[in-house]
Amino acid sequence: MSVVVNRVRRGFYADSVALMRISRSVSAVSGVEEASLMIGTPANRDLLAGSGLLAEEGKKAQADDLIIALRATNQAGADAALQEADKLLAGGQSNAAQGRVQAVRSFGSALAMRPEANLALISVPGEFAAAEARRALERGLHVMMFSDNVPVEEEIALKRLALSKGLLLMGPDCGTALISGAPIAFANVVPRGDVGLISASGTGLQEVSCLLARAGRGVSHGIGVGGRDLSEEVGGLMTLAAFDALEADPGTRHIVIVSKPPAQSVADRIHARVARSTKPVTLCLLGAGGTTLASATEKVLGHALPQGALPEVQKRPGWVRGLYSGGTLCNEAQIVLLGAGLKVSSNVPVPGATETTKLEMDAHTLIDLGDDDYTRGRPHPMIDPQLRNELLSRTLADPGVAVILLDVVIGHGAHEDPAGLIAQAIVACAAKKPVVVASVTGTDADPQNYSRQVAKLASAGVLVAGSNAQAAALAGRVIA
Repeated sequence: MSVVVNRVRRGFYADSVALMRISRSVSAVSGVEEASLMIGTPANRDLLAGSGLLAEEGKKAQADDLIIALRATNQAGADAALQEADKLLAGGQSNAAQGRVQAVRSFGSALAMRPEANLALISVPGEFAAAEARRALERGLHVMMFSDNVPVEEEIALKRLALSKGLLLMGPDCGTALISGAPIAFANVVPRGDVGLISASGTGLQEVSCLLARAGRGVSHGIGVGGRDLSEEVGGLMTLAAFDALEADPGTRHIVIVSKPPAQSVADRIHARVARSTKPVTLCLLGAGGTTLASATEKVLGHALPQGALPEVQKRPGWVRGLYSGGTLCNEAQIVLLGAGLKVSSNVPVPGATETTKLEMDAHTLIDLGDDDYTRGRPHPMIDPQLRNELLSRTLADPGVAVILLDVVIGHGAHEDPAGLIAQAIVACAAKKPVVVASVTGTDADPQNYSRQVAKLASAGVLVAGSNAQAAALAGRVIA
């Protein structure tokens, strides 16, 4: 019988990305069925409880404590996993002690150590994020809020404060930025150039910046604004401020705005601002007029993206099944497939997916596995692709599926070898397999290396397209 064990480390904080990576390593310990490291906020305790990972000790954790929660096949496995977690957490501290990371106890001491800093990255639980962001803005720093679960009223107040001080507030829930050539959070290594990106989508910014980079263009800045910025409530406050900043930037010659279609009142403001721009502007409002990330990139480049040497595919009956780690990439694929005449459902909840990882839907279906429904109590699939790989293995053996669509997102913060794991799942499947089509969002300068990831997929028989939109178009051509 499985055992659930919690250990609470009092007054210990680490950012969510670091905790997700440690969770993945602890999960790999022999005998561990599931593991998660989370700060002990009420919301996180609820997530652990919903995943069946909260024990009595964890229930007593406070918002400034760390909970190490795991389920193992026996106590020996749980003990080994706790030792591994302690070792990995101590390793992060030893790195700081050796000078590779400078540890501080407060915002004030961090600023005293780096008085020249002009940007603060906020990655604390949502309950505390607004206060930390306000402190940074009051000190005259631009802010990137990786944190989510920040009330929209707080977001509006913070963005108005930033505007009053001539600063940018990126986020909340801003997972990607490229500032003066520096990739921040989930971002790729792309060359400096003259294209400025404003994006309400992290993977949208990644896809466009990588397509530009592989076509020989570079990015001046990539400014994330958070998924709610173009809503009626927020009113595009930071999108318009970022536009002003890029228009005034001498290193930016072309401006791109990436988002789902905004609220109509916000769209009117953006179009009015674009009409007054002194620089060329490309609007990539996904779905509006059939716009995709790829077509917007082609407008910037002034020519079509290369199609690559993809083989002809035989048509076959069956369903399209998309298993995505990037929500915007999932939406783009749906736009392409709808344009091809296929009726496609997107982000349909999978009954028991987090437990049984089983797909039982008779429809063309695309699933964003980075959605909150699938990441409760587990790392995002860009960090830990375990859930998607489980779904992939079962979908490969489904005789009703004709083609599987995948995105592979690499770069800083992402898994070290997502293509390798996909290839293993395909090779291990003994059943007659559907066609697998994928694209890789990344560059050769990324830690995982774009070309190596493409080669691993191709060696397993995957048809690798040059963009996510091209992959979706190819998948549509398979269906009889």
